Amino acid sequence: MDVKDLLKEIQKNRDIPKNETILINRAFDFAQKAHQNQKRKSNEPYFVHCFETALKVAEWRLDAETVAAALLHDTVEDAGINLEEIKKEFGEEIAFLVEGVTKLGRLKYRTSEEKQAENLRKMFLAISRDIRVILIKLADRLHNMKTLKFLPPQKQKRIALETSEIYAPLAYRLGMANLAGELEDLAFPYLRPDEYKWLIENVKEKYEEREKYLERVKIVAEKVFKENNIELISIDARSKHYSSLYKKLFRSDMNLEQVYDLVALRIIVKNIEECYATLGIIHQLWPPLPGRIKDYIALPKPNGYRSLHTTVFCLDNKPTEFQIRTLEMHEEAENGIAAYWAYSQAKDTKNYQEGKTIFAEKKELAWIKQLKNWQKEVSGSEEFLNSLKIDFLKNRIFVITPKGEVVDLPAGATPIDFAYQIHSEIGDQCIGAKVNGRITSLDHELQSGDLVEILIQKSKKPSESWLKFIKTDQARRKIKAGLRKLPERKQKLQTEFLITAADRVGLLKDISAIISRSHVNMVRVNIPQTSHFPIIKIRCALNDKEKIEKLILKLKKIKGVKEINYKLVVV
Repeated sequence: MDVKDLLKEIQKNRDIPKNETILINRAFDFAQKAHQNQKRKSNEPYFVHCFETALKVAEWRLDAETVAAALLHDTVEDAGINLEEIKKEFGEEIAFLVEGVTKLGRLKYRTSEEKQAENLRKMFLAISRDIRVILIKLADRLHNMKTLKFLPPQKQKRIALETSEIYAPLAYRLGMANLAGELEDLAFPYLRPDEYKWLIENVKEKYEEREKYLERVKIVAEKVFKENNIELISIDARSKHYSSLYKKLFRSDMNLEQVYDLVALRIIVKNIEECYATLGIIHQLWPPLPGRIKDYIALPKPNGYRSLHTTVFCLDNKPTEFQIRTLEMHEEAENGIAAYWAYSQAKDTKNYQEGKTIFAEKKELAWIKQLKNWQKEVSGSEEFLNSLKIDFLKNRIFVITPKGEVVDLPAGATPIDFAYQIHSEIGDQCIGAKVNGRITSLDHELQSGDLVEILIQKSKKPSESWLKFIKTDQARRKIKAGLRKLPERKQKLQTEFLITAADRVGLLKDISAIISRSHVNMVRVNIPQTSHFPIIKIRCALNDKEKIEKLILKLKKIKGVKEINYKLVVV
């Protein structure tokens, strides 16, 4: 575990400018020091996790800032480092990435409800804004899953479920099928221990037998490709993930003989023309199974996956699957969106000299279209391709309950909107709110990733003033319905007395004394200055007709009072 290992991983694909080497060294030292007295449940030093996360990010060929942020990703949440210190030491970009990962760490998935799972996936993208936050979090989750056995059983199952239903599908949507499969495999034994045990006992021998068989096929195939001038970049066996194998077996009555792609041969060639040429040669050599030819180059999968698949009656007449693709397609299939990060190799360009990352120039990616389908109100900004900022969900925010559940709200929503989204009674009884642990006003605009706790009081009722700032129709309807039911609705009425009297010294003092002795509060007094017989307007917190009439009788006895009228005023 050395910073040199990180730098070596980056150097596999490009030269590292000096400023990037300095940055990664600084982040390595800072994180190691921040976590120096901490250990994980496995009894390993905590920093091992940060290092493994950064190493995976480096393997995905992400930029130096992302590698540095991966090293630092737990310093705020688990080492008590202030985000401002990260910003001061490493700049706003890295602090932004660390903050994004910290926010994602608050999520806890506790239900299998599909709507909640989909909200969580959307939220990951909405609160990240930069896809690199997601990639760091996926690398973080991958290492956590590899050390899951050290946690208590109940926690193992919750984290495995969260991985299977949130992280793996998210990785798949981002085109990272290999990572998705690995996460599924790591979660599988905790979610289906009996099925996993059965697979291990029944499939291991089949895998080994199949791999030996494919070695024979490989020798024959390589010879034929060479005779036909097909330049192979590589040809190797690919074993099916246990989790996806189980799903396939489940659909075929657990019959292993029906799974033709248990182990497939993956062929990588130079270009698309050679992909189709290779397919033709395989079909000349061995007859294809009807309906088993799939052209994902002409028609890519929604997550952008491209490849040719065919199953043929191969040696010994055994059905055998071949997958044919270019190196670019292979990298995309393995690492999805991470593969689209590219570094300029032209040393005379400004970006290269400054050590900046650039985005590979491509048409809109299929996985971006997938994201667009998540919400109809889509921003069509072309800048997405260059900045990797996620704007598609900008009209929505996703905030978290204290239990870790996600609530989907419109942008600009307040704690009151959130409260009514949870339950009508929570909204009606709301007296305050905590956002990220701090007391805040009820008209505070929530942001994606906020952890919101509503403070309630059982006797509390909705307030009419809330209607001035809430954003959701649901909250508006429920507030109005609650106000209509209030027995004390009449308390919103006050009495305005109109007293005509001869002006004299002490008149207002006498009127005030009578009102006070009647245990009535004066709210407002208005006395005109220009008349010998002024009409004094006095507003009182009073709406009981009997009390009003008794008070008028007392006021009429005051010297100089000529006439008294009153009206009820809505406040």
